[in-house]
Amino acid sequence: MYTEPTSSQDSVSRALSELTRLRQFAGSPAEFWNALLNCAGVLAGATQAILAVKKGATPETWQKLAQWPTQTPGDRFAQLFIKRLVEVVEQCSSAGTACVCLEGAVTAGARPFAISVRLVIPNMQEPCVAVALVPAITEPQAHDILLRLQMLADTPVSYQMNQAAQQSRTDIDKFASVLDLMVLVNTEKKYLAAAMAFCNGVSAKFRCDRVSLGWEVNGFIRLQAISRTEKFERGMAAVKALEIAMEEALDQDEEVVWPVAEGISLVTRDHAAFAKDQGIQNLCSLPMRLDGKVVAVLTCERQGTPFSENDLKELRMACDQAVRRLADLKALDRWFGARMMAASREKLGKLVGVENTWAKCIGVLVSVGLILLVALRLNYRLEAKFILHSDELAYVTAPFEGFIDRVPVRVGDAVKSGQALLSLDRRDLELEESSAVADLARFAREAEKARAANLIADMRIAQAMADQAKSKLDLVRYRLDQADLKPPFDGVIVEGEQRERIGAPVKQGEVLFKVARADNIYVEAEVNERDVHELKPNATGELAFTSQPKLKFPMKVVRLIPAAQPKEAQNVFIVRCEVTVPREVWWRPGMTGIAKINVEKRSLLWIVSHRTIDYLRMLLWW
Repeated sequence: MYTEPTSSQDSVSRALSELTRLRQFAGSPAEFWNALLNCAGVLAGATQAILAVKKGATPETWQKLAQWPTQTPGDRFAQLFIKRLVEVVEQCSSAGTACVCLEGAVTAGARPFAISVRLVIPNMQEPCVAVALVPAITEPQAHDILLRLQMLADTPVSYQMNQAAQQSRTDIDKFASVLDLMVLVNTEKKYLAAAMAFCNGVSAKFRCDRVSLGWEVNGFIRLQAISRTEKFERGMAAVKALEIAMEEALDQDEEVVWPVAEGISLVTRDHAAFAKDQGIQNLCSLPMRLDGKVVAVLTCERQGTPFSENDLKELRMACDQAVRRLADLKALDRWFGARMMAASREKLGKLVGVENTWAKCIGVLVSVGLILLVALRLNYRLEAKFILHSDELAYVTAPFEGFIDRVPVRVGDAVKSGQALLSLDRRDLELEESSAVADLARFAREAEKARAANLIADMRIAQAMADQAKSKLDLVRYRLDQADLKPPFDGVIVEGEQRERIGAPVKQGEVLFKVARADNIYVEAEVNERDVHELKPNATGELAFTSQPKLKFPMKVVRLIPAAQPKEAQNVFIVRCEVTVPREVWWRPGMTGIAKINVEKRSLLWIVSHRTIDYLRMLLWW
């Protein structure tokens, strides 16, 4: 353990006293962090201290929040400290503390050290680290300084707890003062007396020179009460100017404070004019809302001290608590004729005014809908599922037994006549071809040899064997030509996904592909039995494919097959149709969609209700 000089011990003592003060610090967070960093630098005897916080997952996301002293030293140690700062804070973030020698290996001599501790901050996910640069100490001294800095770790917790406690006390005091004010308002039984009590209470509580209450009447503000003033003339210029200033807050539905703070874009022209005429230094108007609607405005005037944010929050709370009581007293504190007129006006306003907008819109829409249901006539169309078919379909089969070698096409591909759809393995056939060629040559030589020896019988046998070898060779070459399966015409592959069978055996005559012609496609629509009686000869309509529902194509009915077919638990009639426009290149046999077949114009009421009526007729008939 090393012994510090007396001056250093005094600095540490002062730093410890400052640390005790910081635990009860009541200032702003910026002041707290600067004071805490200053205290850390003094405790460590450092020349530089930095507060850093991590804002992401990578080491490059560390950000410097504060620095002591504010001017970065320009010596070599300071540059080395900044260079290795990320390394130090990363180590401290994971271990909780870090004591890193910045230059060379640690020996008995004095070296520069970066000493860091992780601060404990509640409700903060990102790590926060305080780092101090001590330029000339030994390793034991560095560890002693690290122990000192660890005393700082929980200081932010104490500061936040103290701030929260102070805020709670402040909120309780505000709420208590508002309750005291409401006691004065609730004591009064008359509207004007309650308004006067409210204005006087606000004036006393917030040290205002004058507080005025204005109530909204037909879109304008009418002054109701002024603090410490029993009577006032409504025709006075000052009263008119005050009402105009209140209407400025009413129209904007916002609190208006004058003088205007920076960054506020509210209109304050009338408030400025009123303050200038009356010689008022500070002025604020607060809208009083009842059920989300502004019904009154409270204006406060004060000389000297401006209205703070805390004052405005407390005034807002007082207005919110008092507006309901004042509104109830204003509605009841009138003779019965006025109350009846007000109630009638409210009811009629709900019927013809801007209130209950949705109910009125629904009533209008229902009326218009009923008229349209009866009077509007629309083109009634049958709905039917359809599928594309082709008149010609070819089956491509395996010409001989073998193994699948290559499949260059898939189902749905457009193919040309003579294009290879599938190739069978040729290796065995090529070996047979070579063998047959060799046999043919051998038997030809044997025949020549027998002819030369005048052995007629042997020559004839050799020629027969040569003919047999040639026939075998022709058969092998024929099969080699048939090893590539080709369609007989241009079309589309509608069945036969063989790519997964590469290397698998096939038998002679096995159907491998189905190819349909694409130039003679027609439509088969399935009309439900309940709608077939509506179908007219040569009826027109439109169809839309499932794959391209935004495109519609005209069509016409060609023929109705007069025999029902059961399908999906219902009877359907097949209707053959043709498209009256040129076919698209992306059409394929087997494609499906929805067809709409025109019948005739019917009323909208019949269109939406005939299904239900038919069902009820069948249900209730006996």
